[in-house]
Amino acid sequence: MDDTGRIRRPLTPTARRIVFGRAAPEAPELALVSQVDRAHLVMLAERELVDRRAAAALLAEIEGLRAARFAPLDGAEARRGRYLLYEDWLADRLGERTAGLLRTGRSRNDLNATVLRLRLRPPVSRLLTETLRLQAALLAGARRHAATVMPAYTHYQPAVPTTYGYHLAGVARAVDRDLEALAAAAAGIDTSPLGAGVGHGSALPIDPARTAALLGFERPAPHALDGVASRDVVLRLLAAAAVFGVTASRLAADLLLWTTAEFALLELPDELVGSSSAMPQKRNPFLLEHVKGRSARAAGAFVAAATAMHAAPFANSVAVGTEGCAGVVEALDATADCAALLRLVVAGARPQPAAMLARATAGHTTATAEAERLMIDDGLSFREAHHIVGRRLTEGAPPGSKAPADPAGVARAARFGGGPGAPPAIEDLRRHRAAEAADLAGRRRHWHRADLDLAAAVARLLAADGAGPVAAAAGSRA
Repeated sequence: MDDTGRIRRPLTPTARRIVFGRAAPEAPELALVSQVDRAHLVMLAERELVDRRAAAALLAEIEGLRAARFAPLDGAEARRGRYLLYEDWLADRLGERTAGLLRTGRSRNDLNATVLRLRLRPPVSRLLTETLRLQAALLAGARRHAATVMPAYTHYQPAVPTTYGYHLAGVARAVDRDLEALAAAAAGIDTSPLGAGVGHGSALPIDPARTAALLGFERPAPHALDGVASRDVVLRLLAAAAVFGVTASRLAADLLLWTTAEFALLELPDELVGSSSAMPQKRNPFLLEHVKGRSARAAGAFVAAATAMHAAPFANSVAVGTEGCAGVVEALDATADCAALLRLVVAGARPQPAAMLARATAGHTTATAEAERLMIDDGLSFREAHHIVGRRLTEGAPPGSKAPADPAGVARAARFGGGPGAPPAIEDLRRHRAAEAADLAGRRRHWHRADLDLAAAVARLLAADGAGPVAAAAGSRA
């Protein structure tokens, strides 16, 4: 029941999907394998390395399987894995000789390395998207709350006056560096290993640049062994995601503390809190707890991947290509979840300016400014002024003889060293964010165009060899 009495509106749909799960994709690995097969067969036929009619027959069967979401394979015993079950099905339908054409100029080694990069596209794209959205929410909050005075905390104690917007802007800068690292790591999925074979190329005149283009890669791998043996793209993505996870967890820790009744600096709407099955008064900011816990998954996956790959021979390796990569998609998705949940909380949290200012005042956050004023007005060293202000506070006396500084004025006066009184330096972040968003949009358009080009190439090959209805179906699905 969504209405608990205390909480009247349901959890936001994005948070509900992240926290309570989403449907798993159908046959994802075979969809990617067959995508590679389509590009490979088109290239082999264009290079006249295989009989065009045989290639068309294979493509027709593959198109049929893809249209049926590989349902004909359901229920069959995959004694040697789902991929070989798929190959065996094609052999049963067309014969070993025709089905065996798929292995021309190719190995399971470069196939697996290529499929991994294709499999990484959705989670990498989603992680970048959600992190960009989080940064947008942080920047919007930084501008909206630039003058909302609150105490800065060190060791969980009030320290100096600052603003809520200034705090959000600081996190936005850290997220900007995380975005830069994620984008740099994501560049590793733009190179196609297809054509590397077992790791030492091929004597057949294949065209790796053609298959790379048909699959939406920017380029083929320039070195076959590196293309097959390396999985450092996984390590770099996980490392960047792990660092972002640290940033996310630290922001979540701040927001979680500030929503407590004891601090009461932020309020969350019904859509971002949960209730208790036993305590009707509770309004639990549990989304932030999910962020704190889930943000560690990338770090754990990185350790697992690096440990699996450590000291493995620099060649095709199960320890590297299979075990080392096993947790990457889940970890990237979990990190994207953290960005999405944080974005919801940052955008939906309602600062309480009166409570914030009261805490800044009661916490004597202007004490440092008072010591600086004594230093300037009375010619004292800051060490001496620090001692005087501290003693007066201990004795319960006003910090200084003049009118006490107000927290808002102190925050405005902190113009130097990048303090909250300086003009908000966020326009460079907005420009950088726009550039990163444009790069991601361009990458997605490139993938989409490649999908269309591959579908058209498949349709042409099928039509040229008399498979008109299948070709038409392939074109319509594209």
